[in-house]
Amino acid sequence: MSEVALRLSGIAKTYNAGKPTQVEVLRGVDLTVARGEVVALVAPSGAGKSTLLHIAGLLDTADDGTVEIAGEDLTRRSDRRRTEARRAQVGFIYQFHHLLPEFTATENITLPQLAAGVAGAEAEARARDLLGRVGLTDRAAHRPAEMSGGEQQRVAFCRALANAPALLLADEPTGNLDPDTSDIVFGVLMDLVRETGLGAVIATHNPGLAARMDRTVRLEGGRLV
Repeated sequence: MSEVALRLSGIAKTYNAGKPTQVEVLRGVDLTVARGEVVALVAPSGAGKSTLLHIAGLLDTADDGTVEIAGEDLTRRSDRRRTEARRAQVGFIYQFHHLLPEFTATENITLPQLAAGVAGAEAEARARDLLGRVGLTDRAAHRPAEMSGGEQQRVAFCRALANAPALLLADEPTGNLDPDTSDIVFGVLMDLVRETGLGAVIATHNPGLAARMDRTVRLEGGRLV
């Protein structure tokens, strides 16, 4: 097992390429994240942090540079292999939970496992275990509309970790919550990350949350500083 969850080398991305007006969003970004490490990504709005997260998570491709996840260079692999790696090795958390409204908390966490080929009973058992870790055992059969915002986001955390990924990518994961709930939910997220030993990159505008992570990198002018 690679001790490196994520390695980005020389990542460059330009939008509107070939047109008169070009926007060079990323300029040779290098970033290495070890397993068990939590890195805060801080950037002004429009600086390219979402683009960087999407490239790191294999949702987008860079114009130049390499993306390595759990020891495998996935930069020029086939779309099928990138999809397989994304499903197995990467967990995503967004500002809004994006849970499927017609399914229960347990089912929302079970579905990604079924898509990855995990047997139904095993997938459900893991879903219930994760819900227990975040204090939501009594919400296992509840649908999203029956839960608070903080509870919904905790379920989203569990879903992101359902397939035991090597890498967690989060874009303002508590940005839609009030300060007190945000503090509690972020604590739950950090506990989950520490327990599972994955590497994590968490984008946030909150300096208090960033200070609780292992280190902070700032995206300025298309580069990490």
